[in-house]
Amino acid sequence: MTNNRTLKRQYLETNSRAGVYAIRNQITGRALVAGSTNVQGTLNRHRFELRYGQHRNVRLAQDWVEHGETSFLFEVLDMVKPSEDSTFNAAQELELLVSLWRQEIPCLGELGYGDPRSEPR
Repeated sequence: MTNNRTLKRQYLETNSRAGVYAIRNQITGRALVAGSTNVQGTLNRHRFELRYGQHRNVRLAQDWVEHGETSFLFEVLDMVKPSEDSTFNAAQELELLVSLWRQEIPCLGELGYGDPRSEPR
């Protein structure tokens, strides 16, 4: 049996991965598409904040209350691929991926949850 101390150590030793994620309301079609240097941790934070009524995006929080958790899809869309190239810039790569995915998934204006660039990473 694994104790809490071992689980915590394993969690801290895992590398976080940068990537692009989406939170989609399957009822209204609205979406939030953004990037994070720790994509899985950020999705977990969004879920936690929504479940406990603490989310900073008012429109998303209202839809969560109105339509319920089962109406939302949380997904990792893409990951930044690590590179050995000394000129590789992971932050620029993440920005590029976010931009490409925002062209694929309508997420601004009435089809979105505001400007995701205002969301902390």
